[in-house]
Amino acid sequence: MNMQVLDELAASCVNLADAGLNAAALFATDEFFAAKERMLNPAEPIWKEAVYDAHGKWMDGWETRRKREHGHDYCIVRLIGPGTIKAIDIDTRYFTGNYPPLVSVEACCQDSDPDENTQWTEILSPSPIEGDRHNLFELKNDDTWTHLRLNIFPDGGIARLRVYGTEQNPADG
Repeated sequence: MNMQVLDELAASCVNLADAGLNAAALFATDEFFAAKERMLNPAEPIWKEAVYDAHGKWMDGWETRRKREHGHDYCIVRLIGPGTIKAIDIDTRYFTGNYPPLVSVEACCQDSDPDENTQWTEILSPSPIEGDRHNLFELKNDDTWTHLRLNIFPDGGIARLRVYGTEQNPADG
């Protein structure tokens, strides 16, 4: 991946999934190995050698158990506010054998948090990713979104989710 592109996005856009700016991980189907909230931490992911908790090796990110049945895991994220998305960085640093082989992203735009009736729009079709690296996806979409559903197929770990875009000014309507 071209780190210059990533640096340019970070300089010209806001991270709409930055917990430091009030983005929030609302729900995850599983977070047995690592909490969903860690994935939105604005700091760079870290590696803690020989640190374990009740579930195994401590990891800086969101990590699910291995799926033993059909299906996949997902996490719903409330963005910092309505915004347009230029690119999504699905960072798997320090996840080497336990990252998901495929991801997709769906989005919605609504005033309330999603529920079982929410209509999701796919903005990133199922795409392969690699472990221990940034996986950057540039999007060609000018729609406004408030929430994302990050799907991981079938399971695994994500160190950071960065959603580069432009926050919509409420006065812009």
